[in-house]
Amino acid sequence: MILKTPPYLKKGDTIGLICPAGFMPAENTTVCIETLKKWGFNVEVGKTVGHQSHYFSGEDAERLQDLQDMLDDPSVCAILCARGGYGCSRIVDEINWNAFRKNPKWLIGFSDITVFNNHLYQKLKTSSIHGPMAGAFHKAGGEDAYILTLRKALSGRKMSYKTEPHGMNKFGKVSGPLVGGNLSILAHLVGTPSFPDTKDCLLFLEDVGEYLYNVDRMLLQLDRAGKLHHLGGLIIGGFSDCKDTVVGFGKNIYEIIQNRVAPYSFPVAYGFPVSHEKENVALKIGVVHHLQVTKSGVVLREAK
Repeated sequence: MILKTPPYLKKGDTIGLICPAGFMPAENTTVCIETLKKWGFNVEVGKTVGHQSHYFSGEDAERLQDLQDMLDDPSVCAILCARGGYGCSRIVDEINWNAFRKNPKWLIGFSDITVFNNHLYQKLKTSSIHGPMAGAFHKAGGEDAYILTLRKALSGRKMSYKTEPHGMNKFGKVSGPLVGGNLSILAHLVGTPSFPDTKDCLLFLEDVGEYLYNVDRMLLQLDRAGKLHHLGGLIIGGFSDCKDTVVGFGKNIYEIIQNRVAPYSFPVAYGFPVSHEKENVALKIGVVHHLQVTKSGVVLREAK
């Protein structure tokens, strides 16, 4: 597959800011907007930012139109989602991608934005960025090291990350397109046109607030659907705030994952800094990366 990479950004370019899923108060985007301007970008704030319809940042039609306007506007070079939540899968099939195909641009986000990230890869053969959203700027500030990885990604820097060894790592060296995101959303996408072809890919996973048994069930869903059978490698990020039942499941998160992938020979890296917490680096979806899992640690770097 030939992957389309949107043009990288330069000073003076415009980033659109939208809420395509859950509601976010407008004041929670202030630090993000100020930081993007400090980086030299213009910011176009969408109509859904600060707008609310119960749980959502607007009715489906309103959220769809806000995203569509940003996709169709030739002056907008990238679209940063202010937050995730739930709602992207309610509108993804209604998006008109004609203008985007002619003028691809970076779409940025994680959590529920996993819907768009993987749809772009699978259906439009276009890269996107799984990375910090406005909420992260609000909590950590614009000078946070994890936030700054987004600036590097948007400017076209080749991304490279190193992590410490983990006792459950499975060693190996492999290269392949980087796909993945939020486990709950990926399980939700199984059987839809938006789920990525994972053959020979490096799959990364993260999640938040799930029951242990449900993590096991979602991994089982991916496995039974054949999505783990031919992976190139697996990268496990943060699984924060996970809960157990009154009668315990009997395994922790990493043990659940280790048990599920035990039959496979691909390398597995645990504890990678991609999560719903502060430790959430920018990753370019679909771009070929090299993964090395050795006794000295893990290296994930973008291919040259």
